[in-house]
Amino acid sequence: MTEMLLYALGIVLFALGLLVSIAWHELGHLSTAKLFGIRVPQYMVGFGPTIWSKKRGDTEYGIKAIPAGGYIRMIGMFPPGEDGKIEARSTSPWRSMIEDAREASYEELEPGDETRLFYTRKPWKRVIVMFAGPFMNLVLAAALFFGSMMTLGMQKATTEVAGVQKCVLKLSDKRQECRPGDPVSPAFKAGLKDGDKIVALDGRPVSDWDTLSDRIRTTLGPATLTVERDGQRVDLHPNLVTNMVEKKDADGNVVRPVQYVPAGYLGFQPKAEVRALTFGETTEEMTTLLENGVHSVIALPGKIPGLWDATFGDGKRAEDSPVGVLGAARLTGELMTVDAPPERILVMFMNLLVYFNVSLFLFNMLPLLPLDGGHIAGALWESVRRHAARIFKRPDPGPFDVAKLMPAAYVVAGVFVCFTLLVLAADIVNPVKLT
Repeated sequence: MTEMLLYALGIVLFALGLLVSIAWHELGHLSTAKLFGIRVPQYMVGFGPTIWSKKRGDTEYGIKAIPAGGYIRMIGMFPPGEDGKIEARSTSPWRSMIEDAREASYEELEPGDETRLFYTRKPWKRVIVMFAGPFMNLVLAAALFFGSMMTLGMQKATTEVAGVQKCVLKLSDKRQECRPGDPVSPAFKAGLKDGDKIVALDGRPVSDWDTLSDRIRTTLGPATLTVERDGQRVDLHPNLVTNMVEKKDADGNVVRPVQYVPAGYLGFQPKAEVRALTFGETTEEMTTLLENGVHSVIALPGKIPGLWDATFGDGKRAEDSPVGVLGAARLTGELMTVDAPPERILVMFMNLLVYFNVSLFLFNMLPLLPLDGGHIAGALWESVRRHAARIFKRPDPGPFDVAKLMPAAYVVAGVFVCFTLLVLAADIVNPVKLT
């Protein structure tokens, strides 16, 4: 019963974190729109039927039933058509999409709004309004990450020995027990013991695990390992061998999905400790997180076949498989039932929210309508066109009509909906689980 309650608590906490993240995102759009005098009739968190709403000034604030997004409505998102009209009719389905979008952006037009339309603002102001939403997610992610890493800390491997492997085990075999015929590990043969602290390899001092790991990987054959044992320094003489180990990138992080490469091998388990990171260390970790996020977004199309096979075939769900809102909620529920210190669970929960907000930032910055990045691209293109016209002394081309891109926006939205449904199905039938 207690485990079920903790599981439910995790889901509730994630839902609240999701709502806060969405509300924070839309607050970025709202605050900058009002700053530049654009009228915003609605600020809504969620989709579907309205659960609660209240009007303050000329904006209705509310919460809707489905916590899967949010929006603000700004008057005059698109300029009038070439004929100067807001509403027109066409027999072309593509043209109708454009006209419907244009008409919808003027639905709540009131007297005096002529000077409060979104499209009448300078391009740089529109860029700020559209960028403010994703930027708020980035700010929230950074605040959570820096707050947790610099106070509660992060688990880091050290140069102290936590365990010595008796035989050479290929990491790609994913087993922990030795079998007859397995060669003795260099560390065990050399006499390395639990509690030893490695301070040098071949006479070169090491003070952190990353440096030690890199040097072990590039060392083969006889070596001198200096350790601190019972307050004294002892030299050991292992003969390092080649083994299949996890591949690392240029920053020293394990490549995901895991790949195995031949490298030098000693055969011990480093002791891990939790410590608060410095501002510089946290900045490096945050930078790595953002870089990994960018790589994940770029690699996303390539993961669709595996996701499909894991959902409708007999494929295994990859550990780096895309996870939707349902999957993230399930992971949070599982997290709350883990047998770990409360502060560690809190850090992992905060990291889940960090990853979610970084994902919101990166996805919304894609230069595709109907995402924020699509509107930013439109405003930047308008600025380029107008500057070019001034330089070459040509007539002002006027606002760039983003409404003309709505047919493409519907295609993009359709792709996103299909992908979301695929991830949802995968999260139901073959969910990613905590390891």
